[in-house]
Amino acid sequence: MKPCDVNCNCTIFHQDILDEVQSSFYKDQEFSDLVSLFKIFADMTRIKILEAIKEHELCVCDLAYLLGVSKSAISHQMKYLKSYHLVSSSKQGKMVYYRLSNQNAREIITHAYAMMKGIGS
Repeated sequence: MKPCDVNCNCTIFHQDILDEVQSSFYKDQEFSDLVSLFKIFADMTRIKILEAIKEHELCVCDLAYLLGVSKSAISHQMKYLKSYHLVSSSKQGKMVYYRLSNQNAREIITHAYAMMKGIGS
């Protein structure tokens, strides 16, 4: 037991545990990158897009109709999703089709939904 010698003047009871936790911490840039990734999932349109393409490849027009937004809005959101390698696209003529390219995205949504519903806790 010792004082922390920081602004709060609290007492440190478990220095060994704190050292272990601190040694396994991500670097600040990694925490920042993780926050940015979670921001991707913090948009309802992007979550709906990921949910829509988890099993089927869909074109921009189909996604726009399904979500009730413009094709431009879908394309705008796809820019973000592609930047994190969550979706991939293919062009067939003038049509652009999107599919989920990272199954971890599906798992994140599934686990978050389960957490929200209190399943598996």
